[in-house]
Amino acid sequence: MSEHFLLRYQQQHCVSEPVPVEEVTMISTALRWLVLVSFIILTIGGNVLVCLAVGLSRRLWRIANCFVVSLAVTDLLLGLLVLPFSATLELRSGIWPLGGALCNIYVSLDVMLCTSSILTLLAISVDRYLAISAPLSYSRRVTPLRVTMAMIAIWALSLAVSFVPIHLGWNTADYTVQHLDWGIGEEDNEGYYCHFEWNNNYVVIYAFSSFYLPLLLMCGMYLCIFRVAQKQVRRICAATPSFARAASTAAIAREHKATVTLAAVLGAFVICWFPYFTFFICMGVKKRTNPPNTLNSVVLWLGYFNSALNPILYPAFNRDFRRAYGELLRCRGPFCRKPQLPRVSVHKRLTFTNGQRVSQQSEKHIDTVNKETEGESITLHERNGIPDEPR
Repeated sequence: MSEHFLLRYQQQHCVSEPVPVEEVTMISTALRWLVLVSFIILTIGGNVLVCLAVGLSRRLWRIANCFVVSLAVTDLLLGLLVLPFSATLELRSGIWPLGGALCNIYVSLDVMLCTSSILTLLAISVDRYLAISAPLSYSRRVTPLRVTMAMIAIWALSLAVSFVPIHLGWNTADYTVQHLDWGIGEEDNEGYYCHFEWNNNYVVIYAFSSFYLPLLLMCGMYLCIFRVAQKQVRRICAATPSFARAASTAAIAREHKATVTLAAVLGAFVICWFPYFTFFICMGVKKRTNPPNTLNSVVLWLGYFNSALNPILYPAFNRDFRRAYGELLRCRGPFCRKPQLPRVSVHKRLTFTNGQRVSQQSEKHIDTVNKETEGESITLHERNGIPDEPR
């Protein structure tokens, strides 16, 4: 395609000497390298920012955000352990230089992190359903211990469905472990491609059990969430007096806004990964062993794009994440400020020490100190970890 463009350019501008093919290839490789490296840096930096925002901003210290951190850690590991090798395969035209054993580990990590993302999104949908449908019993049902056990189960199950089948040969046509006869330095042999083989019905079972079934459950869960939310709003408007409606409406609005944010994350995940799993199943049903082609690369990197998209969706739909991002990027807020003495709050004009009135000059000095530190000190709401009401 680049060669056709150059030929057309030469014809239009009367260029006599053709551009060498080697130069065109070098420029194309440099552009691909620049795009892939930028994408990897964006993925790693964005998910590190999510982890820091949740860990250092008191507004985001909620049990539900533990799953958000788990999802960010999954995407971060993908950017550190998988994407560099995937980019190497793209730049080397599918040639894997590290042998079959490391190829199987790379493929297993890719499958594990994708499965972990799906199961974490399923856990998030269950958490949102409990928060919206039964808000009074939410804190009793969703405890830190149960959230920790759920995350351990997610990672254990992801590890089991990725490393065990590949290293036992369940995904190959003859049920032998893929790439075992492939040593380091034999990448130039024909037919040696580092990818997840899909040659029997295991692929269909894996795709339906790890993607399509959780996807149906999540969509059904969010449908129930939005129906319950609508009923709650009508019930509050009908039963609560107007003067006492503000607090209840604010609390429910906060939960609804978190639900919309996580529903957007789910929608992005579906858009990014649905083409890959559909292509994955079609190849498994046809039992083709073709080497990775352009379509395979497009749907695969579309799925990888989801890992860079999640850190952008959080601040786009959530004001608390926007504030935490802004404080982190400007190095402001309680996690970047040097320790300082507690603020002296003067609510009364008269202050007594040992039963005697402090002089008017001392009061003016205290007021001056308060005014100087007012621009740097946090509000009482922020100090106590009470989030502002959502817009």
